[in-house]
Order: sequence, then structure tokens, then C-alpha cells
Amino acid sequence: MADKDIPQEYFGWWRIIETSHWVSDDIDIIGTAMISFTGYGDRLRMFVLLAHVNCKPTKTGVSFTWQGAWEYDPVTGSGSVRLRKDGRLTGKIRIKDGDESTFIAERAKEPEEPIPDPPSTRDKWRRRW
Repeated sequence: MADKDIPQEYFGWWRIIETSHWVSDDIDIIGTAMISFTGYGDRLRMFVLLAHVNCKPTKTGVSFTWQGAWEYDPVTGSGSVRLRKDGRLTGKIRIKDGDESTFIAERAKEPEEPIPDPPSTRDKWRRRW
């Protein structure tokens, strides 16, 4: 395994099932809340956030940075995860100059439809009402 390879126990897709800071009722509002850790083309979707993820292994798990859009507003942030004894992930996600929350995720299959790219601010004004 190369230094930048994601450890097998973290590799793949994870279903985000709970957050500590945001009300989890709307977690799937734009599709199943998920994050991937493969080291290539990783994605994050939860609430109204769509983001590209850049992850790397650490001594205690995986850390990541992300860049995307919350609705149509550009946002960036960072986070980290570690494996719990029950096989779930526990993690923290931070929005730059904003909120942070812990989350819990369970192993999942890759979604049948790819998670879309984050929308741009320009897309907001192109939308037809």
C-alpha cells in the first residue's frame, strides 16, 4: 500500500445517517446522504450540500477537504473520520468560517446514479421559475 492509498477498511462509499449539529430529518433532501473515500473523484452529498472530496489516510483514519456548494453558494471545508468498533464511521465535518458537526456513517454501495457536480452561482440565476 502506498502512503496515499486509502486503507481498505475505509475504502468505498458510506451512508451518512446522523449529524450532531443539523436536524437529520432533511439529511436526504437532495438524495441519499453519502461520502466516498477512494482517493479518486470522491463525492459528498448531504442536506443541500454537493461537494468534491479530496481524502488522505492518517494514523487514526482518513482526513479530507471538500469544495462544493450549499444550495448555490460556494463553500469549502474539511473533515476527518475514524472507524468505530461496530464497523461504522464517526467523523467531523467543518464548513470554512461556519458550522461544524459530527456525523455517523454506515458502509454502503455506490449510488446507481452518480452524485452530481455542485451547482455554480451562475446556475442560480439561470434557473427558470
